[in-house]
Amino acid sequence: MTKIKYERPIIKKLENSMPNKFGTRTEFQPMTHIDGASVKEMIANHGSPLFVISEATIRKTYRTAKRAFTTRYPKVQFAWSYKTNYLNAVCNTFHQEGSWAEVVSGFEYEKAMRNGVDGRHIIFNGPDKTEADLLKAIENKSLIHIDHLDEYYMITKIAEETKLRPQVAIRVNMDTGIYPMWDRFGFNYENGQAWDVLNKIMMGKKMDLIGLHSHIGTYMMKAEPYGIAASKLADLAVGLRQKYDHYVKYIDLGGGFASKNTLKGAFLPAEDTNPTFDDYAEAITSALLNSNINPEHLPTLILETGRALIDDAGSLLGTVITNKRNSVGARNTVLDIGVNILFTSFWYDHKITPAQEFSHHVEDTKIYGPLCMNIDVIRENVSLPPLNAGDNIVMHRVGAYNMTQWMQFITLRPAVVMISETGDVNVIRDSEKIENITDYESVPKHLKSFEL
Repeated sequence: MTKIKYERPIIKKLENSMPNKFGTRTEFQPMTHIDGASVKEMIANHGSPLFVISEATIRKTYRTAKRAFTTRYPKVQFAWSYKTNYLNAVCNTFHQEGSWAEVVSGFEYEKAMRNGVDGRHIIFNGPDKTEADLLKAIENKSLIHIDHLDEYYMITKIAEETKLRPQVAIRVNMDTGIYPMWDRFGFNYENGQAWDVLNKIMMGKKMDLIGLHSHIGTYMMKAEPYGIAASKLADLAVGLRQKYDHYVKYIDLGGGFASKNTLKGAFLPAEDTNPTFDDYAEAITSALLNSNINPEHLPTLILETGRALIDDAGSLLGTVITNKRNSVGARNTVLDIGVNILFTSFWYDHKITPAQEFSHHVEDTKIYGPLCMNIDVIRENVSLPPLNAGDNIVMHRVGAYNMTQWMQFITLRPAVVMISETGDVNVIRDSEKIENITDYESVPKHLKSFEL
């Protein structure tokens, strides 16, 4: 009897399509158009790589999220998270839909003001607010979320000097069952820090306490912790009513809702496992409505959702530079898309779709970017058909953080276009030129000339 050759066991997810040895193809159809605009024409007109934003997708996603909350709670206000994507065209799309601005720096605050957002509709978060930043926010009647005691003392000083009454909330961190607990920002609920600063504000009588804020984490894959956070903020609101006969005007549950991007290492796709807007809304609104808050003084629910509202609207078009075989014969494909412009590839397995017809044959492929850095890996392993040099691809769900965290490294940053609801392709950020970099440099006189 012949001994059977040992084969190492493997696990590979299966999807419905034409099967191959390991399951199925990754894609069924090429992606040749986005919102009716030709991928290859956009690359020809604006270069490769190229970020593409779908205005229609932004509006559709926002309305879906808003509907989930407004059908469950009578007073809801969204505030667009500028750090997620602060391109003006993106921000203004959200503002047209009725979203306020949520900012975490003086730079972002100034951007919101220049976009025409009324100061009363800007929420100023974050630990790094200078005295000048705070003065500007106070003068514009913006909503300032106090992050630490030094900030509270600075606001008190400004209020005393200007005789103005700042409009403030406090940021509260808490145990919601999520590990690790986000306790870096704000004041802790469990150990009494939150009440300590609330008492200082109420007894100091130098500012108006109008809200309570919490942001419990990022890419939250469970909705239940938001219900816990909402309950604890409601408890603080009820305590303020009982102790000071004071009603807060709003409760802000921050952001952190997960998008449909799949995290690295996840076996199932995020579309099948992550909560929906309805799931998040049910957990939050039920906790508020079931609390002991007086129904006659129900606070406005504010949401600072970013990632979940914009990820789907962003695509990144690229071009194949070359194909290689590594030392053990595995296929490597090099794109003109590097981690310097696709920062989220460090934690997401971004979906990749060829932009032209392709064969039914697929092969496990490692996708590299063009940078001379070994860490420039876009996908560790993805089942793709053979792609030839010059072929184009579409990277999906790249709208969040990539256009704020990208950096000029080895290559210049590409253009960004937005496809309008009528199908027009508009440049909303030009591609960088070398002058954009060198114009900020200066060379000392003794270094201007040399001989080689």
